[in-house]
Amino acid sequence: MQVPSPSVRDLARRLLDREAAGPSPAGGHESERVCEKLRVLLTRFAGAEGFLALMRRSLALAREEVPALQKLILKPDGCFVGFEEALDGDGNEAGTALTAHFLWLLFTFVGEPIGLRLIREEWPDVTIDD
Repeated sequence: MQVPSPSVRDLARRLLDREAAGPSPAGGHESERVCEKLRVLLTRFAGAEGFLALMRRSLALAREEVPALQKLILKPDGCFVGFEEALDGDGNEAGTALTAHFLWLLFTFVGEPIGLRLIREEWPDVTIDD
């Protein structure tokens, strides 16, 4: 199994840290907020099916690393059910794995420059190592 590079994992951690540090009017775990923002970004760029395809594969890959993610269910509308249960105890590891796999697949399929441009749209203050 190929895995995201250390730089992609680091970017995933920075996005999660940014969400954890910021206000959360909608509530939820920072991993859930990052996934929701990625859903909106990618749906605008590649449509709902494009997002769902990448997130389904990301979740499958992340489950191999963090078995607790078996409890996480991706609904057909792109939202998740069971984030709190799935992340209980392994929140940082699970969130990082899911986000890193998503970013890695995004960069693989649309290219890193376009992927980074999308990330910058939502998180302009997060340092991104090009």
